[in-house]
Amino acid sequence: MDIMDSINPGCEELGDENTLPGISEGEIIVIRSTRRKKNISAYRQGGRIVVSIPARMSKADERAMVPEMVAKIRAQEAAMTMSEEALANRIDELLRELAPEITLRPACVSWRAMRERWGSCTGVDRSIRISDRLKGAPGHALDFVLFHEAIHLQYFDHGPQFKELLARFPRAEIASAYLDGYEAAETALAAPEALKKLLHRHA
Repeated sequence: MDIMDSINPGCEELGDENTLPGISEGEIIVIRSTRRKKNISAYRQGGRIVVSIPARMSKADERAMVPEMVAKIRAQEAAMTMSEEALANRIDELLRELAPEITLRPACVSWRAMRERWGSCTGVDRSIRISDRLKGAPGHALDFVLFHEAIHLQYFDHGPQFKELLARFPRAEIASAYLDGYEAAETALAAPEALKKLLHRHA
């Protein structure tokens, strides 16, 4: 396990010396690794992009290289991401297969930057929003959230009728386990000091 000298969350204010342009606050964590000599790596974990760089890399090189690595991760994710039209089509398929009694369909389905929820549904305009944290997630996890929100088109609360329909999803426990694990990792990465202690403990 790499020993970290610092963990820097990115932000957008260009006047700050720790700024990484084009990166939203809290979206990225930069790890300076004493084991890494030249190469840098980037990966998505817990809803954030983690970039590992050599401990001796200059701030100028960090500012130049980190956004490039972030751009590569985003490009890879974009290639794997379902379009919003595809999301709506998938909802239609799930309802036809698992809850044919629900005839309502969303007027629109969109990806949104959501950190507190996996999805939301507004009954008034029949709009469904899906957290962009699910981009690149396993199909069963995304399907579970899509089906959950689609049921809300007819049942606005989480009462017995809602639960009965949701229970029809064939991989509900596995999907829930994935979502819970994702949130646990995201919580750990949200607190740099806690992350440092965790990594040092396993170093």
